[in-house]
Amino acid sequence: MCDGAALALLHRFDARPEGENDFGFMPYRRELWRCGACGHVINRHDFPLDRLYAASYVDAVYGARMEQDFARIMALPPERSDNRQRLNRVEAYVAARGPGLPRRALDVGAGLGVFPAALVEAGWDCLAIDPDPRATAHIETHTRATARCGDFAALPPERRFALVSFNKVLEHVRPMVTMLARSKEWLLPRGLVYVELPDGEAALEAGPAREEFFVEHFCAFSLASFALLALKAGFRAERVERIREPSGKYTLFGFLSAA
Repeated sequence: MCDGAALALLHRFDARPEGENDFGFMPYRRELWRCGACGHVINRHDFPLDRLYAASYVDAVYGARMEQDFARIMALPPERSDNRQRLNRVEAYVAARGPGLPRRALDVGAGLGVFPAALVEAGWDCLAIDPDPRATAHIETHTRATARCGDFAALPPERRFALVSFNKVLEHVRPMVTMLARSKEWLLPRGLVYVELPDGEAALEAGPAREEFFVEHFCAFSLASFALLALKAGFRAERVERIREPSGKYTLFGFLSAA
């Protein structure tokens, strides 16, 4: 992320680590490398991930369980729910900034739609965007959010929002700086972008086979590389923190405003 050349090999994988989804990649060969300057962790392999999200990703991750997984996550008590704690962080930060913006949110890469569903329950008007038609159909059926199917990088903005969120999304795309920068076109003046990313620095303490480094992630972040991502996309990081979520995930979250 800092364009540095001081990369160090962390680990070589010759087989899928326990818990990683099976996307049918064979032979299985990949490496984890870390930047010695900014701490950014990179997944190096030749797997066709760019085509994954238009084809087999939903099948591999959710199978026929979309409705059941959605219901299970939404039913978790707040202290055990990553999603409810995410909502609490957003609500508290927005409230601290004071009134003035409409409660209108855009969630990019919405997946099951658990965050849009929680936002709507809390009184937000929410648009969810996802590239998979099964995900958007599920969101339209099981939440009160509006859903739109398509590639966020190519969709023209239809209106502007006080909040744009990327929850565990940007690590799945190569042009992550471009995608984050595009959100400015959807953002109201004084609006916020909320971002969650895998925390590579903390996760490495637990080992390279952690889910933060699974094959579908092009990279995992450090506090420094998170801030550099925001800067390269034309944002100012108002707040960036690391947390251990109830699910056990090591996560960096941040609130960004247009620079």
